Amino acid sequence: MDIPLNVPVHCEDGLCGHSTEVVLDPKTDEITHLVVKEHHAPHTERLVPVSLVQDTTPDLILLRCSREQLSHLEPFVTMEAHREQTLHFLAVLGGAPVSVPETRWVTHKYKAIPWGELGVGRHAQIEATDGHVGQLDEFLVEPESDRITHLVLREGHLWGEKNVTIPVSEIDHIDGTVIHLKLDKRGVEALPSIPIRRR
Repeated sequence: MDIPLNVPVHCEDGLCGHSTEVVLDPKTDEITHLVVKEHHAPHTERLVPVSLVQDTTPDLILLRCSREQLSHLEPFVTMEAHREQTLHFLAVLGGAPVSVPETRWVTHKYKAIPWGELGVGRHAQIEATDGHVGQLDEFLVEPESDRITHLVLREGHLWGEKNVTIPVSEIDHIDGTVIHLKLDKRGVEALPSIPIRRR
């Protein structure tokens, strides 16, 4: 099974949104959640447990829930507003600056990523030990365990049209939106291209 990103997602009763990210446990290499941005306004992103993924193709993800059930799942992004107070300079009177306190609201965005896990989106940059090799297109996942087996680079990488499949064991670490490999560019190029089994 593969988990494609930025593709339509269907619930049992029709189109519900599209996939934007996956959440993975870096200790076990397991995908724990899929992030689905709802099709209808206000286009809330929902944190969907991977157990609700019924089937996938290169261009589609099918969930085993209704659109109503999806709408009750936890939002992936929450917004919090905080008051912030600063001094606003007005003028200089009698040689002394005059300022007044000014209060404004500042909004912060938070992603609901479970503790110890990572959110990874499509086009995360892939870096070899000696430089950039491409962008993440999708993950290959072992259906029985939800364990990631390979990263797939399909477009925009150094080797043109060839599917590049990188074993997850070759990931050194993930730093934000950058995936760092243990291999150099030659090592990536020498990897065998494994067939991608679509369900």
